[in-house]
Order: sequence, then structure tokens, then C-alpha cells
Amino acid sequence: MNRAQRERLILEIVSSQPVRTQAELVRALRRKGLQVTQATVSRDIKRLGLVKVPDERGQYRYAPPQGVQQASSPGARAKLAAAFREFVTGVDWGEGLVLVKTLAGRANAVAAAIDEVRMPEIAGTVAGDDTILVVVRRPQDRRAVVRALGQLLE
Repeated sequence: MNRAQRERLILEIVSSQPVRTQAELVRALRRKGLQVTQATVSRDIKRLGLVKVPDERGQYRYAPPQGVQQASSPGARAKLAAAFREFVTGVDWGEGLVLVKTLAGRANAVAAAIDEVRMPEIAGTVAGDDTILVVVRRPQDRRAVVRALGQLLE
């Protein structure tokens, strides 16, 4: 099984059952017949941009960043997470708009990754040299988009 297939399986697992620790995720993958180490799972979690969110009982479990779970593919999510880790320096907002600051010359690549994920809350992006304007569909979507993109920086 290649990395993309493994990451797709990880997303299926964390979307269908509560996974609270990396060890639990390793066990779930092994039950599916995939032998992985905790170190591999740790790297996959980082690449996918998984975050810990509280469930209905207040316990934390792994989940895709808010808004990103409706992405076009796990590969698009992984690409966006990698682009944020490498090139993004900050996320800011104002009046229904979201600004993403990047290293010089990297805004187009990051904007393309944001567009490829196809978050339903985002109408589109406009990239300059080191700044991306992210236009949200509705003013109330701004907070979710800022949170989802901000989590990719963590």
C-alpha cells in the first residue's frame, strides 16, 4: 500500500470512529491489515493536517481540519498541509475576507492548493507575490475558514 492509499485509509478511520491517540490509530490500521509504526502514523497525521477536536463527551479525537473534510481527495489535503508548513507565514482576516501571507513568490502555489481542496465555504482565491486573498461565500463562513487554515500552521 502506498502513502496516498494509507492516508486515505487513515481519513476513513478517523471519520468513522473515534481515534484518540496515535497508538489507537496504529492498532486500527493493523486491524485493516496494514503494518505501520507510530512514527509513520505521526508523519501521516502531520501531512494530513489532522487536528484533535472534542467529541460530545468532551474527550479529544483526531479529525480533519474543519471544512477540509469535504476536500476533493486526501492528496489535495496533504498537498495543502505541506504547502502551509513550507510556505505560509500567517493567516489574517477582516470583513468577510481572509488573507494568507506566504514567503515571497509562493502565493500562487499555496492558492492553487487551497483551490484544489475545494472547501465549500471558499468562493475563490486571488494570489499576489506573497499574499493570498481568500474570498468566503458568506460572511459567517470566515471564522470556519480562518480556523481551518490556521490549524494547518500548527
